[in-house]
Amino acid sequence: MTRIDNNPGGAPRAVTVRGLVKHYGETKALDGVDLDVREGTVMGVLGPNGAGKTTLVRILSTLIAPDAGRATVAGHDVVREPRRLRRVIGLTGQYASVDEKLAGWENLYIIGRLLDLPRKASRARADELLERFSLTEAARRPVGTYSGGMRRRLDLAASMIGRPAVLFLDEPTTGLDPRTRNEVWDEVKSMVGEGVTVLLTTQYMEEAEQLASELTVVDRGKVIATGGIEELKARVGGRALRVRPADPVQLRPLAHALDQLGITGLAGTVVDTERRSVLVPVLSDEQLTAVVGAVTARGITLSSISTELPSLDEVFLSLTGHRAGAPQDAVPTDHTLEEVAV
Repeated sequence: MTRIDNNPGGAPRAVTVRGLVKHYGETKALDGVDLDVREGTVMGVLGPNGAGKTTLVRILSTLIAPDAGRATVAGHDVVREPRRLRRVIGLTGQYASVDEKLAGWENLYIIGRLLDLPRKASRARADELLERFSLTEAARRPVGTYSGGMRRRLDLAASMIGRPAVLFLDEPTTGLDPRTRNEVWDEVKSMVGEGVTVLLTTQYMEEAEQLASELTVVDRGKVIATGGIEELKARVGGRALRVRPADPVQLRPLAHALDQLGITGLAGTVVDTERRSVLVPVLSDEQLTAVVGAVTARGITLSSISTELPSLDEVFLSLTGHRAGAPQDAVPTDHTLEEVAV
């Protein structure tokens, strides 16, 4: 695993994780995870389905306990001080946790009261957040009549009732249309501007690039890379050569031939079966020439060859060998745990 210092100059940490382990039967959802999140930043946690992202969020938000390791959030130990910690965090999970039978305003007011806000303060906070999330007109309607995007915005508003110091967003825009997704992004950026620290799990590379200042890539319960977006792109090689054989059967032989050149470093050559091509990190024109020479020497006919800067999706593909949305070994989930404990 490549580690890049994401705490330059000893900046204060809002989240510190060391050696976190969680088992579900024979499956290790988390296998010794280390993580640091600086105050007032967005840490993007990327990984395929089953990588352990949601398990990490559930532990950090005190919904489940780890089997080993330690974690502190906003200065509170997640195991020893769960009640204190819940006062200073917010959580928006993959599934809306608001009550569909109640009106939007009633949901927010009740959460405020559960957080021990006085009645007047709870009313004012509910009104404020409904306006902020463009839900004032629907405030008195049952949530069951809301669109998916409206429910998502209400869920995000609910996580902000207590003015959290740290906000956990577990794939917050899954299933949203592009317009609503952009609205959620704008609100997250606004929160960070107010000093909130955000830990964001996502499978959307565009979302990570829009919001995250730093990234942690998780695969099969392990952290495999950390750093800024540009740092991780540089690790892949700054630019890549996409080589597409005329016959898809030649994908594996082509990748093997290019690997034998020894120019791809740690990232390695990646077979992209979806686009029927081989992705090769290259650092220089000499390496590019070597790739073309290797293909010619082995008599492999190409349909195309192009040079391109790596996208974040391709960085993920190079690091893990599959795309962010690719399903992995399933980890048992209990969606009832998404409800915020108070």
